[in-house]
Amino acid sequence: MFDLIIKNATLPDGTCGVDIACKDGLIAAVEAGINAVTAEVIEAEGQLVSPPFVDPHFHMDATLSLGTPRMNVSGTLLEGIALWGELKPLQSVDQIVERALRYCDLAVSMGIGAIRSHVDTCDDELKGVAALLEVREQVKEYLDLQLVAFPQDGVLRDPTAMQNTIRALDMGVDVVGGIPHFERTMADGAESVRQLCQIAADRGLMVDMHCDESDDPMSRHIETLAYETQRLGLQGRVAGSHLTSMHSMDNYYVSKLIPLMVEAGVHAIPNPLINILLQGRHDSYPKRRGQTRVRELRDAGITVGFGSDCVMDPWYSLGKADMLDVAFMGLHVGQLSSREDMAWCFDAVTENSARIMGLDGYGIAKGCAANMVLLQASDKIEAVRLRANRLAVVRKGRVIARTAPVVTTLDLPERPKAVNPAEYAPKA
Repeated sequence: MFDLIIKNATLPDGTCGVDIACKDGLIAAVEAGINAVTAEVIEAEGQLVSPPFVDPHFHMDATLSLGTPRMNVSGTLLEGIALWGELKPLQSVDQIVERALRYCDLAVSMGIGAIRSHVDTCDDELKGVAALLEVREQVKEYLDLQLVAFPQDGVLRDPTAMQNTIRALDMGVDVVGGIPHFERTMADGAESVRQLCQIAADRGLMVDMHCDESDDPMSRHIETLAYETQRLGLQGRVAGSHLTSMHSMDNYYVSKLIPLMVEAGVHAIPNPLINILLQGRHDSYPKRRGQTRVRELRDAGITVGFGSDCVMDPWYSLGKADMLDVAFMGLHVGQLSSREDMAWCFDAVTENSARIMGLDGYGIAKGCAANMVLLQASDKIEAVRLRANRLAVVRKGRVIARTAPVVTTLDLPERPKAVNPAEYAPKA
């Protein structure tokens, strides 16, 4: 007997008309015409069933704090950092936990199954670290939460950041983070990368650096990160997040840089919503939008996963935990307009990001974890176009969230009685 069977599903690779059977938290079969006793059946009716959405870059210790203690008037990255510095001493562990759990509820409802969250270690009390370690334990049955020790004010610039970062790793934080472009000098930035990567190598941990989140084409810490990755044998375990300075670098230098990243096996995590909002603030016109060179990175063979970064916090006033919004924006800013490009943008918020986070058992195949999302869309491109409604979210073979189909009733003479946005795609 199965716990759940999803009937007549379309898979992300385009395979149609398959059933997905789940038992004991795993996918037991993916094939057409499964007829067996089961506790529950979901009729997919030819719609897309995907593995969960994955957010590889987020700040859960700040989420849902918008307006506390004030708004970011300039809308800039630097004012956001200053505002976060004002908020940190005011908030309690319990307040961080409460906001983070509320966000996790929203994320699950939107089909997110895994989040990598950076947590600030430039706080001698490590309130954010204590809070998110508690949250990670509370949500572990329905959400994979991976934590990055992130010295927001610079691991060398802040006098206690290094010892606090090491304390956070000792407490059980998963990944080593950094922010080299925020150190006092370029040399200090490079040295911070060297020291933090050495810590990761010594502890057998992954690395995820906020790298070159700047419009300055001379901010080139991703080069140092690629070098240290190669030197320490960290290939496949390192990600550079943001990389917005690459948007402003000259083409000749980038022609050298990207092969170095490929050689080192460094992943890339652009954050489309935030990158295009915060960058280019000193420009008049033409105005740079700041998203890194997504197409070139992808075409070189680098794993690229889109992150959401922020939701209703000192840096970003919007957001609703919708990774399809992230893919949609990344598509437009990156001019990823071919059919193949658009389908790839869906991969950038699912399988690519899962690969960056090192998630085990991810996918829709026999033996994988029975974690998936039923979408009100016929395929990956339609899912991005519609920012498709999540009809059902499944975790370990159990439905943990449901949403009614989006259908609008019309009252127009001689026109249909209802409109379903998922029915408007051209027929093949």
